[in-house]
Amino acid sequence: MENTQRKTLAWHETLELHELVAFQSIGLMKLKMSFKKVPDAELKELYKKCIHELEHNLGELLKFYPSAPGYQREEEDIREDIGFYAGDLLALSKTLVRNLAIAITETATPALRNTLTKQLTASIKGHERVFNYMHKNGLYPSYDLGLLLGHDIENAQKALKMKY
Repeated sequence: MENTQRKTLAWHETLELHELVAFQSIGLMKLKMSFKKVPDAELKELYKKCIHELEHNLGELLKFYPSAPGYQREEEDIREDIGFYAGDLLALSKTLVRNLAIAITETATPALRNTLTKQLTASIKGHERVFNYMHKNGLYPSYDLGLLLGHDIENAQKALKMKY
């Protein structure tokens, strides 16, 4: 049987690629914006290493975008930093939902489980509010894969070009 390499990514891996690039782009921007404020030399070196690793990761991942279904290169549109702040809030809220869900599966004490379940429900609603804000303002075009991937590339390139 001949080993053929696909020229197009599958939908599910394209969405995972999107999540990874979006999350790492925001993380890279945050590290670069914080770098000058780090007072400890050793910690600053850890930041540098992490910055270089994220830059490398993004460089590798962006190469897969032309193989994504629905990919379309759009003209570079410099959007205001509001997209960064909203995306950062969305990533935080999504991570909080995941962490609370995992913690609930590890909880044996009923009172703690009830507290975490209450927090999970509130966190899900918080994530929904942030997503709705981003979608309404054109910051998260979740129903247009080509545009969504275009935004990923724009944010990743912005993160890669940032000085620190």
